[in-house]
Amino acid sequence: MAGPPASAQKLRAQAEHRWPAVIATLVGIALYATLPSSFEPLLRYAVVALLVVAILPLVFLNPHRLTRQTRWSRTLSVAVGVILLIANQVALVQLIVELVSAQDGAEVLLAALQVWATNVIAFALVFWEFDRGGPVARRQKARKEVQPADFRFAQDEDDDAIDEVAARSARHADWMPGYIDYLYISLVNAMAFGPADVMPLSHRAKLLLGLEAFCAFVILALVIARAVSLLG
Repeated sequence: MAGPPASAQKLRAQAEHRWPAVIATLVGIALYATLPSSFEPLLRYAVVALLVVAILPLVFLNPHRLTRQTRWSRTLSVAVGVILLIANQVALVQLIVELVSAQDGAEVLLAALQVWATNVIAFALVFWEFDRGGPVARRQKARKEVQPADFRFAQDEDDDAIDEVAARSARHADWMPGYIDYLYISLVNAMAFGPADVMPLSHRAKLLLGLEAFCAFVILALVIARAVSLLG
């Protein structure tokens, strides 16, 4: 006798690993923390301390895989990505000022790379936390209980492809995106100023992708202008 439909089944996908997101977050914090001293040092140190303190209980709750979630852990986890993202936008504003007026070209160009890379990591964290209810809900709830998707991945619709491709699809393998998938979205969007094979579905996803692309474009345009002025 046929089993229950895929939408009613419990997700078989194993809970997501904790450490890819943690390592990326720590890299982003380190890049933000080591910006030049002219970049609001008191604000940076306060943000860094706040983020490190916030990460510790999240790691303690799920040290290896993301299997447990409470109201406070969900709030705290979302806050980590949002705080890093907002703090880095403040740094971006100062970077624009530095690129226009600073004399130390090498230092400000390195700062531009740090701000750009931190943006990639921070936006990836926000995508990862928002899409389909977050990393715990995506893997622990039945599909019919998962929140509507913010992004459409290739795996969501390639179940009718050739066997070796369809084997990785959401329908056949109960696939769900993980942090690496969102990091890929963020990285491609920051380099190409638009998504590649992943399409935004919700207004918030479109707004976030648009904001990231705009920030990346501003950084690139000003860095190129700054480099040209240094060569001249």
